[in-house]
Amino acid sequence: MTILLLILEFFKTGLFSVGGGLATLPFLYQMSEKYGWFTGEDVANMLAVSESTPGPIGVNMATFTGVTVSGVLGGVIATLALVTPSFLIILIIAKALQHFRENRFVQSSLSMLRPVSVGLIAAAVISVFTASLISKDALFAGEWGSITSWGAVASFAVLLCIYLKWKKLHPVVLVAIGAVAGIVLQL
Repeated sequence: MTILLLILEFFKTGLFSVGGGLATLPFLYQMSEKYGWFTGEDVANMLAVSESTPGPIGVNMATFTGVTVSGVLGGVIATLALVTPSFLIILIIAKALQHFRENRFVQSSLSMLRPVSVGLIAAAVISVFTASLISKDALFAGEWGSITSWGAVASFAVLLCIYLKWKKLHPVVLVAIGAVAGIVLQL
């Protein structure tokens, strides 16, 4: 049953997460609430691992989720379910676009996907930002003094300053600095 749910959820995610890997985050948060396979904090950790490993973020997150939920078979199934809609849609579009390239409805549809992609990515950024810097447990418990993880805020500010000072610094260096800071400060 879990395998069928993985197929269904990741096929749906692959079908509607227009805009790349970060657009899969709202779907993952919804899965965590619906099935309890992982927590919202686990999603943020999956994102960190997915960004630091080679390959598309969404595919890495699907694989990571599938392995977490149902082992290696789950990882393979979730990954295939995520990429199948894109593969099928691209095949159909490539065939049909030759005939409809100049059609104004096709051009309008494609131009409407841009703001949708921006919205999904913005939702993902806000989710990751709040998951990283704000403790939801403290917020819901009414512990107002410990809502913000000040160590995470300080690390974010330092990394932002480093980035702004040395824009040519390779992103891997920033990820490494962030990882070391997280380990040292146990964030």
